[in-house]
Amino acid sequence: MVNCAKLKETLPGLPYKPFNDALGQRIYDTVSAQAWQQWIEHSKKIVNEYRLDLTQKKAHDTLKEQCEAFLFGDGGTLPPDFVPEKH
Repeated sequence: MVNCAKLKETLPGLPYKPFNDALGQRIYDTVSAQAWQQWIEHSKKIVNEYRLDLTQKKAHDTLKEQCEAFLFGDGGTLPPDFVPEKH
């Protein structure tokens, strides 16, 4: 259980560190599995809209910056041309 930095509730945490660095440890210690799943969905939009090539380090750096903003900061930003799907 963690006191989730994103959702401001005590919820089940992640079973693993998502990154092998200080950010990964911070996420593991303070982000719930529910908030992480929200990040995964948000990150798909970022990868697709920015057309990030995840084989490039720069793309990973951009994604990590957005991850930190989404989980601990202002919620991150969607690309300026993003249009939500209409169901």
